[in-house]
Amino acid sequence: MSRLSEEFKNNIKKKMMEKFNYKNFYSIPKITKIVLNMGIGDAKDDPKLLDKAQEELSLISGQKAIKTRAKKAIAAFKIREGMALGVSVTLRNKIMYEFLDRLINIAIPRIRDFRGLNSKSFDGNGNYTLGIKEQIIFPEINYDKIDKVRGLDVTICTSASSNEEAIELLKYFNMPFPAETKN
Repeated sequence: MSRLSEEFKNNIKKKMMEKFNYKNFYSIPKITKIVLNMGIGDAKDDPKLLDKAQEELSLISGQKAIKTRAKKAIAAFKIREGMALGVSVTLRNKIMYEFLDRLINIAIPRIRDFRGLNSKSFDGNGNYTLGIKEQIIFPEINYDKIDKVRGLDVTICTSASSNEEAIELLKYFNMPFPAETKN
């Protein structure tokens, strides 16, 4: 069992129960999945870029990434329906907690000029999206072997019904939100 999973079972559930006065343990919000997404706009011209991005995202997540395809044709961008334009991976259970642990304790502190995460990036349903500008903050990526610095989106999906509950849940996991976080 991963460290954050044990932390959630032993400590965070009790803290959430006290703070929000839930009726039972099953109504306590939890992290359901983490989705990593890397959009590669240049892939329409050079499909090899997509293979490299897929390899890097697989290294970061510890799980094989899949190619995502365009749902519609957009003539202004020269995109046809079904063209591969990005890579994505969905993490759940043990791999999810391992990734979250690495994200919070190793990768986020390596971000340049870091002053805390934006607490306004919640969608209203308790899901948090974090944009990372450089994939090189992850220690799994060898800086000498990358061809281009790419960004990625990390979406942390929770079962919380409000942003306030989700912020508290992620704060208990030690996500570095600014101290004056009010919603």
